Amino acid sequence: MANISIADLKMLREQLGTGMSDTKAALEEAGGDVEKATEILRLKGAKGNAKRADRSTSEGLVAVAEGEGAVTMIALGCETDFVAKNEKFIALSERVVAAVAAAGATDLESALAAPAESGTVKSIIEEQAATIGEKVELTKVTRVEGQQHAVYLHRTSKDLPPQVGVVVAYSGDDAETARAVAQHIAMFDPTFVSRDEVPAEQVEKERELVSEIARGEGKPEGALPKIIEGRLNGFFKQIVLLDQDYARDSKQTVGKVLEAAGLTVTGFARFKVGA
Repeated sequence: MANISIADLKMLREQLGTGMSDTKAALEEAGGDVEKATEILRLKGAKGNAKRADRSTSEGLVAVAEGEGAVTMIALGCETDFVAKNEKFIALSERVVAAVAAAGATDLESALAAPAESGTVKSIIEEQAATIGEKVELTKVTRVEGQQHAVYLHRTSKDLPPQVGVVVAYSGDDAETARAVAQHIAMFDPTFVSRDEVPAEQVEKERELVSEIARGEGKPEGALPKIIEGRLNGFFKQIVLLDQDYARDSKQTVGKVLEAAGLTVTGFARFKVGA
């Protein structure tokens, strides 16, 4: 049996984040050669990654990197909440979002290919997944450009990192209201800023649906136009930010709140881990 140095064992565990038994076994297999043991552990981790490829990453966190004129937001997934709150996983998310932001990436493909340290974002995620022992994957990426930004990160549990993230691009001077609107978005999950952004075919499909329902309910033909428009307004309230009732005051719409504050929302993004 090879003479295993306690110092080498400790150093490898700290460097790679591997377990005691796996690290000791790798050093023994490598005859005490640290470099060879590192290769053995990484190869074992890579094989583990392949086996974990079909597993679900329903846990994780949302991270942001704020830059000049743009904010980059990512969702990094893992399998368990135990890993989601692990310091190595949180540190990995910071490395990843910094690299993605530096590359100006706007989608998963360009984000994974972005340079990161001595490799790419994809390679540093794979290396960390190998040492963590769970599937880890970059699940969402966005870059929100604008004059100013409000960022809100929400913790669904106090012992976990943020699992809901919102970035709002806006013009105006009321940063407090802009952040409150970001919090509203985190809660009510709109899809579009204004009605103009909703695809015409989606509106027409909804119009046909509510028309069919109203006629099926036996509503008078003369009352149908008003009923249909009312139900369409309800549809817009579900998906359009400006039409939604404001979270802090349901007597006002978000559009009215923004108008009173002298703010114009030019875009937003919302991520939720596992969604």
